Amino acid sequence: MIHKLPIYVSGEIVRGFGRGSKELGIPTANFSLDVVKSLPESLHTGIYYGWAKVNDSEVYKMVLSVGWNPFYNNKEKSLETHIMHNFDCDLYGQTLKICIVGYLRPEQNFSSLDDLIKVIKSDIETAKALLDTTENQKLQHAPFFSAKH
Repeated sequence: MIHKLPIYVSGEIVRGFGRGSKELGIPTANFSLDVVKSLPESLHTGIYYGWAKVNDSEVYKMVLSVGWNPFYNNKEKSLETHIMHNFDCDLYGQTLKICIVGYLRPEQNFSSLDDLIKVIKSDIETAKALLDTTENQKLQHAPFFSAKH
């Protein structure tokens, strides 16, 4: 059974594998392993969409990878958030709050980096459209994002 959404997650942004920006051209903000381990066991691995806020920024659309990233054969489960906003600075050490709204697809492996990038870009476009629905836009203004904790 898949975990009921939305799920709210908060934590410090830490250094990831350094692949998002460099290899993919799709920067990600990464949570620590402690935050990943705190997720409900019933939250399946895969690609999700939702809302994200860094420190006191606005709340932006995001896509999220939860899992092992089969293309890279990760040894540890990770939680990598691509925020649909261009931050002109490093985000390490800042607080990231996310609201996981919906599930897009399961994790999958790819035969090439280009195939992976194409699917991620497609996920981003799908997420943008889904987050434009009235029901999902309400979650952009959830009290979680304005709480000072």
